[in-house]
Amino acid sequence: MAAHVRTSAAVGLALVAAVTAGCSGSGSGSTASKSSPPATAAPSSSSGGAQNNAAPTESNPPGDIPDNQAYVPFNGPGFTVKVPEGWAQTQRDGGATAFTDKLNTVRINAHSASTASTTGSVTNTVVPQLRVQVPKFAAPKVSEVTRHAGRVVLLTYQGDSPKDPVTGKVVRDAFERYAFYRSGHEVDLTLSGPVNADNVDPWRVISDSFAWR
Repeated sequence: MAAHVRTSAAVGLALVAAVTAGCSGSGSGSTASKSSPPATAAPSSSSGGAQNNAAPTESNPPGDIPDNQAYVPFNGPGFTVKVPEGWAQTQRDGGATAFTDKLNTVRINAHSASTASTTGSVTNTVVPQLRVQVPKFAAPKVSEVTRHAGRVVLLTYQGDSPKDPVTGKVVRDAFERYAFYRSGHEVDLTLSGPVNADNVDPWRVISDSFAWR
C-alpha cells in the first residue's frame, strides 16, 4: 500500500513539473514574439542643431586690414592723405614717413622733382633702384591709373619683407607705389602687405584720399 502511495505521489510531482515547464516556455515565447519599439537616442549637446545656434566668430587672415578700420588725415608739406588710425608712425631713411601695423605698411615720401613721373621714367629709373633695394624683387608692372587727385603712375611689384627681429620670419609682400606730382613736387605713396591679404578696398581708400593743399 505504501509503495502504491509513493508511486502516485511521484507521478503527481512529474505532472506538476511538466505543466510548470510548459507554462514557463509558453511565457518566454510570448515575450520574444512581441516587437519592441526602437530605442530613441537622447539629445546631445554636440548635435548639429546645437552647433548651428552658436554665435559665429570672425577672424582675418594674416595681413588683412579689418573692414571697420578707421582712417585719419596725415598732413604733409602741401598735401594730405588718410592713413589707418592707430598705426605706429616712424621716420624712415630719405625723409619718408611710415605707418605700420603688424604686416602692413603705408610709406609716404615727399620730394622735389623737375618733371612728373611717367611710365617710362618709372620703368627705366625706379624699377632698377628697387631691384637692388628690395630682396627678391619681382613682377614689376607700371601703368597709369586715375585717382581723385587725377592721373598718377602706379608701380606694382613683389618682394620679401625684412626679417622679423623676434621670430626671424620673412613675409612675401605685394606693393603698390603711386607717384603724385604737382608744380615741382612729387609724393610717392607706397602701400604694402602680404601677397595673400585682401587689402584692395583699404588701399583704394588711402590712394583715393590723397589731395594737394
